[in-house]
Amino acid sequence: MNKFNEIESFVLAVDRGSLAGAAAELGVTPAMLGRRISALESRLGVKLLHRTTRTLMLTPQGSIFLSRCQQVLHDLEHAESVVAEGQHMASGDLHVFAPPSFGRRHVAIHANAFAATHPRVQLTLNLTTDPINLTRDRYDLGIRIGDVVDESLVKVKLAPNRRVVCGTAEYLRRYGTPRSPDDLARHNCLVFNTPTNRGAGWHFRIGGKRLFVRVKGSIGCNDGEVLTHWAMSGVGLAWRSTWEIQRHLESGELVSVLDDYALPEYDIVAVYPQQPHLPAKVRMYIDTLRSIYSEPGYWTTLTPLVD
Repeated sequence: MNKFNEIESFVLAVDRGSLAGAAAELGVTPAMLGRRISALESRLGVKLLHRTTRTLMLTPQGSIFLSRCQQVLHDLEHAESVVAEGQHMASGDLHVFAPPSFGRRHVAIHANAFAATHPRVQLTLNLTTDPINLTRDRYDLGIRIGDVVDESLVKVKLAPNRRVVCGTAEYLRRYGTPRSPDDLARHNCLVFNTPTNRGAGWHFRIGGKRLFVRVKGSIGCNDGEVLTHWAMSGVGLAWRSTWEIQRHLESGELVSVLDDYALPEYDIVAVYPQQPHLPAKVRMYIDTLRSIYSEPGYWTTLTPLVD
């Protein structure tokens, strides 16, 4: 028989003054509760209670044992409350990384509010395009956009997002609207270029399969906001995330094309290493961002830029 059940039954019986009252509170029969106390007395080799049908009376040994048991139960309740509080009280260092452009507009801007709500957390945010190994580089959490193929990481969706090809209505009027990814060969495509990744392409889904289409244009850049600005100026077509351009799509400043071929999901996600117990600071940071991103109209409002 469970020792805790025996002790709990003994203490509660004394507190309620009867086996029936204690049994009703624990959801067992009086006979079952009596057997628990008898098993406790048998294991200890002493008589704890003098029991009649109407009264309970502690023996001298029972009185001593009762005070110790009450302290044990009190300590256990306190330990549980401390652990439970830890699930709701975030504390400690929290190291987070995010892509620079997204991080400036949609992560860093909310840091002060999180710090005010969770004053015991010391948040450090690194905005980088460098490859990050969360465990090796000692990060608690990462913000990523698009596919996450590392199966050692837990992925939590923060907000929906897609990548779409877009341009101005004037550009499409002058140069035509592409009807398939092959038509992009006849368009000025504003590509995301880096010193190690020139002549890149865009990804689409055709017939249920992912397709990489090489594109080229007169100018390229390694900054997404610059590409969006160029597209809005009518220079060409850009492949941008809806988190960047949703407000421009809804205002008509930009028009998306090839929507039937767009990747169905290019979501904004939080990733963290698999672990038995997720720290409250990580869970609450994720909950904070998800709550902010789900606010009506969030993605259509111009978020102030954090330099």
